[in-house]
Amino acid sequence: MLDNIELESLMSKLENLEDEQLAVELLRELNNATSHYGKLLMNQNEDLPHEHWKDECDKAKKNVDEVVLRIKNL
Repeated sequence: MLDNIELESLMSKLENLEDEQLAVELLRELNNATSHYGKLLMNQNEDLPHEHWKDECDKAKKNVDEVVLRIKNL
């Protein structure tokens, strides 16, 4: 997950972006990605095999990292 310093840096970057539509879209993507990842991490479903859970968490983390990188590269 993102720490507060990194999150503040990303938010600042988005707030200062001239293309407001792009900023909103990236914020939405970041919110969705981190929300999905957080829900997977907190999963209490014991019927879900560990390997499947681990694969899903890895995919979700990669998605978060990709959105973060896109914002940082603006």
